[in-house]
Amino acid sequence: MAPLRRRRSAPALALVGGLALLLPLTIPAGAAEPGGDGNAAQAPTSTPAQVDAPVPELDWGPCGEGFEDFQCATAEVPTDYDNPDGSTTTIALTRLPATNQDEKIGTLFTNPGGPGGSGVQFVQQVGKGAYTDDVRERFDILGFDPRAVAGSDPATCFRTQEQENEFLAGAPSVPLTADEERDMTSTNLRLVRNCDMTSAERFAHSSTANVARDMDLLRQAVGDEQLNYVGYSYGTVLGATYGQLFPDRIRALVLDGTLDPEKWSGSEQESRSIGVRTGQGPGGHETFAEFNRLCADAGPQHCPIAALGDPATVTDELFERLKTEPATVELPDGTTVTLSYGDVVLQTFFGLYEPVQWPGLADLLATLAADDSDDSRPTLSADAADVVKEADQTTDRKLRRGNDYASVGGSLASMCMDTGQTGSPYGYPDLADAEDEKAPHFGRARAWVGQTCEFMDIDDDDAYTGPWQQEVDEPVMVIGTRFDPATPYAMTEPYADDFPDARVLTLDGWGHTVLGKSSCADAAVSDYLLTGEAQDGATCEPDDTTPFVPDTTAERDDEPPIQVPPGLPKF
Repeated sequence: MAPLRRRRSAPALALVGGLALLLPLTIPAGAAEPGGDGNAAQAPTSTPAQVDAPVPELDWGPCGEGFEDFQCATAEVPTDYDNPDGSTTTIALTRLPATNQDEKIGTLFTNPGGPGGSGVQFVQQVGKGAYTDDVRERFDILGFDPRAVAGSDPATCFRTQEQENEFLAGAPSVPLTADEERDMTSTNLRLVRNCDMTSAERFAHSSTANVARDMDLLRQAVGDEQLNYVGYSYGTVLGATYGQLFPDRIRALVLDGTLDPEKWSGSEQESRSIGVRTGQGPGGHETFAEFNRLCADAGPQHCPIAALGDPATVTDELFERLKTEPATVELPDGTTVTLSYGDVVLQTFFGLYEPVQWPGLADLLATLAADDSDDSRPTLSADAADVVKEADQTTDRKLRRGNDYASVGGSLASMCMDTGQTGSPYGYPDLADAEDEKAPHFGRARAWVGQTCEFMDIDDDDAYTGPWQQEVDEPVMVIGTRFDPATPYAMTEPYADDFPDARVLTLDGWGHTVLGKSSCADAAVSDYLLTGEAQDGATCEPDDTTPFVPDTTAERDDEPPIQVPPGLPKF
């Protein structure tokens, strides 16, 4: 067993860029329980020799009430791949069996992104609707919680979930003043110290490379000779990493909402934050410009912001006013909520992920922007209130065994082990100012992402950080959306260029990933998974042709939108 290694600490001042705003990481009742613990390890940045490790035995069983169509299991994998016969860590997984077991091609592995998204929750919540009947017929759909996440020996930052909820509830969002920056500094330092004290060993083995090694053992455990995989957002980093470590073990890769791995890992030696490197500020700015343009085109009848003037002007004036005047609004149930500048900017950013939620976001922004001549407290519509409630995800998570719970640490684990440090933590305020000039509001908000990692003095030397030119012989499917705030479309071609044979599909629409947004894209993914073939340069239209206009909006089977966690957490 290798000793726990710590990186040399950065100067002890720099700031958190907010708090993780992923889908709730609650593990459904009956999901596989975690077990085991983490110990130390490290390794190179060039492709290592493939490690022989014991293939875990999977004892599939029921998942509990409400999940009768799914099976659950846990797998024991090496904590330290430098010592494959040593201690183990536990991986929680679930699968939705193929409807035609006699004609089954294999198992379709999935990752919903984040990092920190629960693959167990993803498959159990949306596995039945995320893929076509043809895919459901020929593949078992498998989700697993990556090491350090949710049900897989989670990397926690507090003794209990309640303590973490209390800490996160008081954390700042987007700093504007020197005092707010100091508040962010204090929050960031306390968070990292807690993570270090609570889960140092688990962080030390949580790199994406180790998640990829786990996935390869799970592939063998289900009896597949080659991997079939669909990764969304951060899941495309996992796909690229698996391709580097195991290029000859791939049958099909679907990579939707791509994060350029060179920018993710900082292998271009850019001394900028991970949020800046991956372009989320400009991505949010560009997508919000589309939001405002389509609102103006729809007019006051369908978009209430347009009743107040030019939507781009109205929303910018709202953001500027919120910098000095937070808004207190009343929810339909009579309770009130106070929203700061940072709250509204971040809620807007994440609200852009799903175009079907844009009317609710427009209701919220219009309510906040409207003149209030009688000084009475404005009341949000039900749709606008839903936007606020969607963003408030720091509560109502169930405790897992003892002090194991679905922690914010799961969001930080792979990111901090993969992305490195900028070397200039004191430069973040100036960086945020510069990004605000390039992409007003969203640039400032996203510039702080990854600042927490500046203080993480633990390394996973098994992390893979490049080179990223792939040797995967099979065709891979790379998907980008024209207006995606979290994984901007500009990253699609650079990501595809790393593969010898990438077939690029473009969704000529809006939102984060194509999941649940286009029957055309669903069919293209289905054809590729079943046959291994895909057209390069294909374009699909969204099913919801134009946001805000009801007569062109087609709901699919009356189901809620399928969502994945953000391309990066809010840190």
